[in-house]
Amino acid sequence: MLIETIKIDDMAGPRWSEGGATQPSPYPMETLMALMNGDSGSPQRTALAAIWRAAGGDDRLCRSVAFHGEGDLPSVFAVSALAAAAVAAAGLAVAEFRETAFGHRPPVTVDQRLASLWFGTSVRPRGWSLPPAWDPIAGDYETRDGWIRLHTNAAHHRDAALRILGTAPDRDAVAAAVRRRDADGLEAAIVGDGGCAAAMRDLAAWRRHPQGEAVAGEPLLWVEALEPAGDIRAPTLAERPSVERPSVERPLAGVRVLDLTRVLAGPTATRFLAGFGAEVLRIDPPWWDEPSLLAEMTPGKRRARLDLRDPGQRERFTDLLSQADLLVHGYRADALDRMGLGREARQRLRPGLIDVSLDAYGWSGPWRNRRGFDSLVQMSGGIAAEGMRRHGGDRPRPLPVQALDHAAGYLLATAALRGLTRRLVDGRGSSWRTSLARVGTLLTELPLPAGDGTLRDADAGDFADDPEHTAWGPAQRLKPALTIEGSPIRWDRPAGPLGTDEARW
Repeated sequence: MLIETIKIDDMAGPRWSEGGATQPSPYPMETLMALMNGDSGSPQRTALAAIWRAAGGDDRLCRSVAFHGEGDLPSVFAVSALAAAAVAAAGLAVAEFRETAFGHRPPVTVDQRLASLWFGTSVRPRGWSLPPAWDPIAGDYETRDGWIRLHTNAAHHRDAALRILGTAPDRDAVAAAVRRRDADGLEAAIVGDGGCAAAMRDLAAWRRHPQGEAVAGEPLLWVEALEPAGDIRAPTLAERPSVERPSVERPLAGVRVLDLTRVLAGPTATRFLAGFGAEVLRIDPPWWDEPSLLAEMTPGKRRARLDLRDPGQRERFTDLLSQADLLVHGYRADALDRMGLGREARQRLRPGLIDVSLDAYGWSGPWRNRRGFDSLVQMSGGIAAEGMRRHGGDRPRPLPVQALDHAAGYLLATAALRGLTRRLVDGRGSSWRTSLARVGTLLTELPLPAGDGTLRDADAGDFADDPEHTAWGPAQRLKPALTIEGSPIRWDRPAGPLGTDEARW
């Protein structure tokens, strides 16, 4: 198998001079290039140029995107600009795919207000309620020398934290136990026992940290073109007579997406793809659930369960993979390899596969296999500390939304679509990777917006006129933030619980 690495970025990062000494630039390569090329008229434009350039896109296409909508999420960072840019990049990738498939590239428009609201929640139940988003133990705790965040939504992560602390599942008892510990030591102990925690570091400390240095040297998107040996190629949709045909209205109809992701970033990507007609099959292990997120993240998808540790069920998965166009996954770097499903094995199973993946803390460095979530990366990467410092507060001040997750999701969708577009041209598969930490770097280096940081809460005019059916009852869904002429976003299946469908195409 030939694997050709496409160097989208200078992996060493740009350099700059200060006081006669050459230092790493405070801007990542994509952001610096956007600023140097005159894309700094607004943080939205800067972010869009950085994302699109990282995906290997033609810079000129960025100018065809129109932004409108007022208001910024309250933050010391350009969160709303990142939201608008991430949605715009995914929309631009749809338009490019449509142009390649049908010969015409439609206009792309993004409403920044709606994009900001979608980075929170897009669904408003009617006559029923969503379960709590957080476990009672999850949250920020003061340590002997700083702060730490415990992520305990998953039972095994909560159990690990409680074992290390030697306390009952009571928030006051946990707080008392945490106050007796140093943040770094407690973080290491919980992570070492299979849990999830992050000590709060400021931006300078993160940039000095070995993992912060590793992330700073990574591209926003790692991109590799994959070409199987011989004449094996991906079959076209026309060679699969049982699947739906793509059209201008549903450009991704017939594209099969195997979704192995959970908790926001990956599900955001596959929800977006389903909105343009892709057939998304989400696979979860038998024990997993995320009830507070299902109404938000499952519309348009079929949802099945497989235990990939079981040889028989793993064989069923490989059969599904052999018929997929896209694989989207958020496993740690070595997880699929341990099951005999490493990258080369996946490409042998499905020549021409578009392989898109995400991790928390980057793909190099000592934490490359560390478990993590958006709120933890904000603590590790200096975002929560910078919010506290700039507001003069006395406790961590994270972003007002899970912006790293949502932005990474739209980057994954952008990558998937760019891979599909390139495959239309040359028949080759490709591998794409990003991380929450690298998205965090992009956010922290964006120029701040000129606005006053006020975004009105969602009101009736922000929601679609017609109610949406879900498995739990009716709901209102926000209007799409993205408009692509001739290709409206809509989902063909209602949101519902996990594991209600068979594991088949």
